Amino acid sequence: MAKTTVVVVDDSALVRSILTEIINRQPDMVCIGAAADPLLAREMIRNLNPDVITLDVEMPKMDGLDFLSRLMRLRPMPVVMVSTLTERGAEVTLKALELGAIDFVAKPKIGVADGIRLLADDITDKIRIASKAHIRRHVAPAPAAAAAPGAPAAPAKPVTVSSIGRMSTEKIIFIGASTGGTEATKDVLVNLPADCPAVVITQHMPPGFTKSYAARLDGLCKIRVKEASDGERILPGHGYIAPGGFHLSVERSGANYIARVQDGEPVNRHKPSVEVLFHSAARVVGPNALGIMLTGMGADGAKAMKVMKDAGSYNYCQDENTCVVFGMPREAIAAGAADEVLPLQQIAPKLIERLRSTSGMSLNRV
Repeated sequence: MAKTTVVVVDDSALVRSILTEIINRQPDMVCIGAAADPLLAREMIRNLNPDVITLDVEMPKMDGLDFLSRLMRLRPMPVVMVSTLTERGAEVTLKALELGAIDFVAKPKIGVADGIRLLADDITDKIRIASKAHIRRHVAPAPAAAAAPGAPAAPAKPVTVSSIGRMSTEKIIFIGASTGGTEATKDVLVNLPADCPAVVITQHMPPGFTKSYAARLDGLCKIRVKEASDGERILPGHGYIAPGGFHLSVERSGANYIARVQDGEPVNRHKPSVEVLFHSAARVVGPNALGIMLTGMGADGAKAMKVMKDAGSYNYCQDENTCVVFGMPREAIAAGAADEVLPLQQIAPKLIERLRSTSGMSLNRV
């Protein structure tokens, strides 16, 4: 079996050496080059044609984001970002995912060598996933002025829906996502109107990144988006992101739904876990829940989504063609959890259509 070939791009000689060692220890991958800056990396990519590259965010001679942007326009390929665990690092990483990076690894600010060695399994797992991911050419947004003839079309604008109508406050939308999910979730949320039901989201992300992710979504969406806090009321027109490193679930407190944010053991190797969130949806929200499973590797949440469906929820799964990785939706579909399987761009419109058709209706809770 052919090995996955990797080029490591990092300005630290120590990091390059450790990543090369980690990769070469794997029976199914090999590091075929290591570059200290993007200009050297460009030549290596041209000459060696690797399957995957790992890319440091902050680089000399050319900013890592500039390099990634050019790479994804001119030669789209799987990229795993290596990001420092800082607030700026989180913001830059989210931008990298927007530009087309498949995933990222958060390296510690201090004790980098030992920290990277502890992350060896995570790094190599993400390289494996990236090597099989669906890659799309990144197209920069067109300027406001008319584009030149033959220029690429601007990305589709969000669906304009001013209002869903009188909506039962009992309804909640639940979203689960992993690899590729930061952008997929954004594409769903930006198309939801301000008066939609509450949206509760588990996206596989490490601590230190979900707060920046929620803030970024809040600036883009009509609904308000925040990192969930334990015990807070879950309100219509708001989105709640599971904090990295904690499980998120929904509970009842009197007449209200509240967020429960708790530490605990990983579930399906994940914390936060979609399984935990979706089981609470089935138990607490029942037929008033709407489930959405987006792109991601593995099967986290698939069985719980079937439990949601058995409890009366209506569920959507992203289709294979628009997924970066068709793992979690495929497993949910195989489990019999999906009511509809849709391209990403159709999920929000179909969800809105269903919500408008049931506007004002309230189902009995189980």
